[in-house]
Amino acid sequence: MNPTSALSTPTDLGPDATKNLSVVLNALLADMFALYLKTRNFQWHMSGPHFRDYQALLDEHSTQLCAVTDGIAGRVRKIGARTIRSIGEVSRLQRLPDNEAEYVAPPDMLAELCDDNQQLAAYLREAHDVCEEHGDVASASLIETWIDEAERRIWQLFELSRSV
Repeated sequence: MNPTSALSTPTDLGPDATKNLSVVLNALLADMFALYLKTRNFQWHMSGPHFRDYQALLDEHSTQLCAVTDGIAGRVRKIGARTIRSIGEVSRLQRLPDNEAEYVAPPDMLAELCDDNQQLAAYLREAHDVCEEHGDVASASLIETWIDEAERRIWQLFELSRSV
């Protein structure tokens, strides 16, 4: 048996749709993993007078991001494509930047995560357009929820960074 055909889930989406959708969904998956790890990194290395509150918020955000990864991977498989198989593939596909700095000040952490979530929301909207183009209403519907979640994270991170 051909290993590729063994993973080809039947779908009424055409081969071009499956290819195009899996490319954008796998890129989103890589970005979600990258943002999940950065959020966890910042949560693990949080310090300062707001330690408890910031750490709890970033724990909530990272848990949410991790949950989305399974939904994205599931959609890729449901449309008959293969999804990411390694950290190396995540690294090759991710568009959001890593942060490997020895120390990042808490306000800088929050600002960077806010910016990354804004970029992620833009990527989600682009993926939504591809889903609409190919009539993949199931993926589009999930992406709408993920956009709302990203906007909530942006709002929370923005409000924490305000000096009022």
